Amino acid sequence: MESGADLIRCSWCLGAPEYIRYHDEEWGRPVYDDRKLFEFLVLESAQAGLSWLTILRKREGYRKAFAGFEPVKVARFTEKDAERLLQDPGIIRNRQKIVAAIGNARIFLDIQKEFGSFSDFIWGYLPDRKPIVNSWNEQGGPPARTELSDRISADLKKRGFKFFGSTICYAHMQATGMVNDHREDCWVRKLTA
Repeated sequence: MESGADLIRCSWCLGAPEYIRYHDEEWGRPVYDDRKLFEFLVLESAQAGLSWLTILRKREGYRKAFAGFEPVKVARFTEKDAERLLQDPGIIRNRQKIVAAIGNARIFLDIQKEFGSFSDFIWGYLPDRKPIVNSWNEQGGPPARTELSDRISADLKKRGFKFFGSTICYAHMQATGMVNDHREDCWVRKLTA
């Protein structure tokens, strides 16, 4: 990773060191690993209505609370586990989001069984399974949702996913590199394009 204050970055990440680190090391880089994709599903769903910085600061808490983001383990969580998680200050203590993460883990496993991997399912929406590289400048930045995120989120909702509307889906696509929304002059864009 390059360092230095003189590097040009996407403006959204300049408010906190956690944002800069996440931007420089993860955001927009293609993710094909199912466990990592599940991690982002849990985190993006938890973020609904909150800032991403709030979730980044609780990421380790989520990792501990949700069994290292192992979907098989999370799918086995019971109502007792949900109650335990409601008492955990390391995560967002919202019953609906906790229950959704557990239910989504079960559906995630169903999708793995049907498609061979969640990665094959989600990346299958993209032509040749390659990232979409967008061209944005600071004034005309990326949208909150697209027709593609509408389709993916509608499919996942039909399968039973919760807390995964089109806006959250598009954020997931950005986070996992399905779309490259780094501004054109961002130093990271050259690494991810």
